[in-house]
Amino acid sequence: MVETQFSPYRKQPRVAVVKFASCDGCQLSILNLEDDLLALGAAIDIAYFPEASSNMQEGPYDIAFVEGSITCPEDLPRILELRQQTTTLITIGACATSGGIQALRNWSDIEAFKQAVYPNPEYIQSLSTSTAISEHVSVDYELWGCPIDKRQLLRVLTDLLQGVSPRIPTHNVCIDCKRQGHVCVIVSQGLPCLGPVTRTGCGAICPSMGRDCYGCFGPAEHVSVQPPGVPPNMTSLAQQFHQHLQLIPVEMVRRFRGINGSVQSFSKESDAWESK
Repeated sequence: MVETQFSPYRKQPRVAVVKFASCDGCQLSILNLEDDLLALGAAIDIAYFPEASSNMQEGPYDIAFVEGSITCPEDLPRILELRQQTTTLITIGACATSGGIQALRNWSDIEAFKQAVYPNPEYIQSLSTSTAISEHVSVDYELWGCPIDKRQLLRVLTDLLQGVSPRIPTHNVCIDCKRQGHVCVIVSQGLPCLGPVTRTGCGAICPSMGRDCYGCFGPAEHVSVQPPGVPPNMTSLAQQFHQHLQLIPVEMVRRFRGINGSVQSFSKESDAWESK
């Protein structure tokens, strides 16, 4: 057998799970692996995971899962140090991959918010924007979602342990609906579903319940006949929402400016409708 980075013939890889600005939901998804997590415990050394253990060991780490966005000044040196100490860095969840729901501040005046909310705003140290981890350091793999899908995380981790590149699907939610036999909610109910432009990962939960997808897994990198790396056609879908579902501009802005609203393909579309 050819020895790879995480070959079973080498020592257990040291794994860290690190939090920045987030709700901890993606970390809970890791804990929700339950029995699988027990099996993984025999294959990896969980060196740093404050959500699960008070035994927090310093780096270097072989694998680091990073949850949360960069929102405070002290976050910047932390992520730079972590990147230097980590061989494979994986962002998990919408906050880490796109800035999350807190990135709505990117369209507002954060100083005005502090003045309105806090009696002593001078004590609040916060950046004016919430940004993805990849805007500050290089990221090896990204797991999207709010929260992430625990089965997808398990596949990525087991792939790494076997020394192969993780297989992260990028097709859209519509493909999942077709495979599972769900009736299209755009056609049947006239709902503004973002499934055509949203990447897979959730298992098409919302359409399976008769609800429209709201893009919590971020934009699909390619859709059906489009080559990899080509962004989905947000403008075409938005025009359909406006012309056939009668969504007014403010509704269009809210539709595209959600959990992953700061991703360029979503933000570009929401900005266009805000100016109308």
